[in-house]
This record gives sequence, C-alpha cells and structure tokens, in this order.
Amino acid sequence: MRVLVTGATGYVGGRLVPRLLERGHRVRVLVRDPARLQGRPWAQAVEAIQGTLEDPKALRKALEGVEAAYYLVHVMLSEARFQEAEERQAHTFAQTAREAGLRHVVYLGGLLPKGATPSAHLRSRARVGEILRAHLPATEFRAGPIVGSGSASFEMVRYLTERLPVMLTPRWVLNPVSPIAIRDILSYLLLALERGPSGVVEVGAPPLTFKAMMETYAQVRGLKRLILPVPVLAPRLAALWVGLVTPIPNRLALPLVEGILHPLVADTAKAQALFPEVSPIPYRRAVELALERIALGEVETRWSGALQGPSYHLEDREGIIREVRSLPVKAPPEALYRVYASLGGERGWLVWNWAWAVRGGIDRLLGGPGLRRGRRHPTELLPGEAVDFWRVEAVEPPRLLRLRAEMRLPGRAWLEWRALPEGEGSRLVQTAYFEPLGLFGLLYWWLLYPIHARIFSDLARTIAREAEALAGRAT
Repeated sequence: MRVLVTGATGYVGGRLVPRLLERGHRVRVLVRDPARLQGRPWAQAVEAIQGTLEDPKALRKALEGVEAAYYLVHVMLSEARFQEAEERQAHTFAQTAREAGLRHVVYLGGLLPKGATPSAHLRSRARVGEILRAHLPATEFRAGPIVGSGSASFEMVRYLTERLPVMLTPRWVLNPVSPIAIRDILSYLLLALERGPSGVVEVGAPPLTFKAMMETYAQVRGLKRLILPVPVLAPRLAALWVGLVTPIPNRLALPLVEGILHPLVADTAKAQALFPEVSPIPYRRAVELALERIALGEVETRWSGALQGPSYHLEDREGIIREVRSLPVKAPPEALYRVYASLGGERGWLVWNWAWAVRGGIDRLLGGPGLRRGRRHPTELLPGEAVDFWRVEAVEPPRLLRLRAEMRLPGRAWLEWRALPEGEGSRLVQTAYFEPLGLFGLLYWWLLYPIHARIFSDLARTIAREAEALAGRAT
C-alpha cells in the first residue's frame, strides 16, 4: 500500500517506518522539519512532505493517493493548552482525509480506566480517537505503558529501581495495569493494514501492578529493593519526585503518574479475535529485551527524541554573540568528528564535568531538562534528538555538529564544531553562539564569560588531543 505516517520521528513512528518498508509498503511521512530525517537509515526510502497537522494544504499533498494513514502525533508535551491543540489537529486531519477519500486511519491512543474519571491526558487521547472514528474508517488501538528500550515508561521504572534501594510509594502503585512491549505494539500496527478498519481495540500483556513492574525489573537486574506503599503523595508531588530521580521531565512524568491512579487493564478479547497472530510477551520478557538492546547500543528511538523545546534555528544576523576557537589538529576530520559527536550522556563533556553537572542541577531547579536526558546512542547522532540539555540542530558527518540549548536561559544559545581539512591534518573550529534576550541576557553572558571562556578553551584543546590520540591508535 501507499501509507502515510505522521509522527515518523517519534518513539513509535520512528520504529514503525522501517518495518513498513520491509513489508514492501510505499511510505510517505509528514514532518514539520525534513532535516529531522537526516541520518536515519530509511530516510532515502520514504517520501517526505513538510507540514503539520494544522496545515490543510500540506495534508492534502501528504494524503494524495494514500490508502492508509497512521496518526501517531501527540502534542500534549509541547503545548500548555494541549487538549485544544490536539482536538484542533484531529479535526483538521479528519476533515482533510475524508475529502481525500482516505480508506483507513490507524491511531494509537491510551487505555481508559473502567468506572473512573480518566486524567486530562487520557481524555485528550480518547477525544482524538472519537474525532477520527467519527469522520473516517478507523482502527484505534488503546494501550497502557509501552515497554521498550528508550520508552518513557521503561525509563521511569528503570531509574526509580536502579537508584532507590528503598521506596516509599503512593498506594495506587498497587493498581493493576496492562503494559505492552514495543514489538507487540508494532505488530498490531502493521497487521491493522491487513485487517482494515476495526474500531476500538484494547491491547496489552497480562496485567500486573506498577509495584510488581519495579520488583520484576529489580529481579531481572539482580537487585534487592524494598517498596513500601503509603497513603500519601499526591500525583503532582509524585511526578515531581519522578522528575527529580529519573531523566523524565515533570511535564512527562505527570501523565505517566496520572495513568496509574486507577486500574488500567485491557480487555483483549477483541484483539485476540482480530489479531490471533499476536500473543503479547510478558512484562518480564519485555524488560529483558529492552536491557539487551541498551547493552548492545541498539536503541532505535528514545522518548527524548520526540520532545521539542522552542522552535528556532541559528541564523547569521546581528545581535548574536560569537565565541570562536580555532585549533590545528594532527588528525583527519573523521577523528575530530568522532570525538565531539560522542560528547554528553554517560561519557560526559571531557573537561570540567563538575561544572557541567552544577549547571545541569541549576537548570533542573529552574524547570529545564538538566543533564538527565543523556543521549540515545554513545557515538551516533540524529537531527532533532536530545543530548543532555542540548538538541541536535544540525549534524553532517564527518564535518559539522551544532547543538541548540534547551536549558533555561535569558536568550538563545548554540554550540557548534566544524572539522575542516587542512594540510595533512585538519582544523577544529568551535563556536559558541548566544542571542541575548534584553539587558538581563547581556548581563548573563558577560558575567559568566570568564568561566565559559575557560571551559570552552579547555574543551577545544581536549577534543583536539583526543582526536590526535584516536588517529595515532588507528595507525
């Protein structure tokens, strides 16, 4: 089929696209920024249309000749009034798709609690499903926590369990939930094309409590953990605690926490009847597979890759302060690139790591991401994914890497490296850019410049030394 995928750079969409291609489907993707596709193994195999779900013109172009479409976009993490935005986008997509004659839309939503009021986030997801089903032939999969390498639900359980030997938890961690492995979600999404519109289909593995999810993770890792449910901790307080202990930011932790305030157990009878080929693997096996992927460095997509900060790009114009360092390096550009493209995450920043940690801690206190997001892969980078409190804005191996700051700042900032061929070696050009916001932004830059100058100078020299050592080992 010719298939449209929205949300192709997100956690689920980024894994679905290559599997659709493997099955012989012709894939078109609707993306806000086509640069986000660069570096993905499947980028050249898809047709990319630039636009958003609120752009009827772009939608008409994206839907032309398409037989089925996947609706995998959720904006609730990037907009304060997410419910209005999600409803508006769903209406625009549904109306445009109906006019285009779309025969099937496949939507991934969330399970709803039985006999209880769902959270605002779950209500919004359900509302999107209602709109799509009202206008189009649809299949709406409703799933609980998705478990896989790099998923937000898995990372929350992982970090809580790894870091806290003893946990005082809210009593609602005893509520049963139906988690599901990412591989099973992908199987359902792929098979939906063959089955055709099926209405609402709840999916999930055998249910267990969130407490049992953490205990199971501990067993797989060989850890001893004591979990004590207590009748305290409001959802927002629990979300703040999750945001403090794990890489998950508060704005994502809150919907995850609210999702287990009530039992979320899937009624899988319909799924078993329609998709007998899929037998969801137990939660324990999903954890084992996720840990195997992480150990092998084979994390395809990560939750932080889908979260977007302010939408801006570096422009060469007046008002931007530049701090440039240029060094000759006795190593090829490839060696330089390998060094600076592997900064951040578990490796750290080579120099002044304590200062980076302090800056990350301050950023977290101010509501920013801090250093907790890490990075998806230790050496590979894709446009748009997170590296600590940076976002990859441009990456062109083996020459260029530019990071855009997402920490709390009185202005906009970038950090860029270029590896330029020079004689038998290369030249490293490291540039820090800052666009101050008002007088406070200027004061911020000049007050911290003595510290920044030392850090950036040491960083450039260390990158050069590491590249030369790397080139020496290669010879």
